[in-house]
Amino acid sequence: MDKNKITTSCLINNYNYAEFLPEAINSALNQTVKFDEIIIVDDASTDNSAEVIAKFTQIANVKFIFKEKNQGQLSSFNEGFLAAKGDIVFFLDADDIYEDQYLETALNFYKRRSECDFLFCAYKKFGAIEETFQTDKVDLDLGYSVIRTLYTGEWIGSITSTLSIRREIIRKFLPIPNIEDWRVRADDCLVWGASLVGAKKFYMSKPLVMYRIHPNNQYHNKKFLDIDHNYEYKRFWKRNSLFNYIMQKNTFSLPLLLAFTSINELKTIPCPKYDDFISYLKIIFLFEHNYFWKAKGIIFLFSYFLKILLIKKLKLADKFHIISN
Repeated sequence: MDKNKITTSCLINNYNYAEFLPEAINSALNQTVKFDEIIIVDDASTDNSAEVIAKFTQIANVKFIFKEKNQGQLSSFNEGFLAAKGDIVFFLDADDIYEDQYLETALNFYKRRSECDFLFCAYKKFGAIEETFQTDKVDLDLGYSVIRTLYTGEWIGSITSTLSIRREIIRKFLPIPNIEDWRVRADDCLVWGASLVGAKKFYMSKPLVMYRIHPNNQYHNKKFLDIDHNYEYKRFWKRNSLFNYIMQKNTFSLPLLLAFTSINELKTIPCPKYDDFISYLKIIFLFEHNYFWKAKGIIFLFSYFLKILLIKKLKLADKFHIISN
């Protein structure tokens, strides 16, 4: 066995998506580079999902978990992760599809950028809506986001099926006991959790995941908002509870000099954008209690911003000069 080989697990979470499930499973099976294991977690479906899954049980690398009670998406993530053995865990909703080269491309990315802990990619919507969703047209090193997430709740990631995370990062926050809080939108736990435990995040611009839009999409159709008009307010408190749990689990304490830590975190982003500077400016201005460090932090932040702008202008000038010649 190659000791340097990166092993992979694909976790497919399913609830009453029997009509879509075969496509999802086959998309994981038909990768140009094979997953070491594919784990299907069925959340006590009431349709014929069990019959669909039974057709794949003879395949060596396919495993399955049939839950006796419906407990929601986070519970499926918990149980799937506890059963998984891969170095990198890939997540797939049962109504979505991987492009054939997704795993190969993602693995090459992880090998090329060994510091990558958390990767998400662009995706294509299909079904009721057809369009490509890209955060950016180029790959991005998004750096670390502990402070940014902790103080402003910034959500740096994407939908479930575009996410992959190193096992050593996931084990720092999963399993999470608050399963009733996250019956839907449990990808929040993955995105926020990875940030809080210090994952270095990257974005891959190639759209290699197909996100199905259909009448039963919980997130896309915001059905939970129709049922509960106070959903976002309640979600704020669920987020706080989640953050407290992860912080306690990792014995994490607040930084003494927030401005200093914020600026150092900003510097982990190789090519920060205007929005990045604004985020950290807000954090320093609102949450740094030491007035000396608040002032010093704001001044340093503006100086760094001007420096980055100057570097960008010089690069553009060099590029224009090369094209002109």
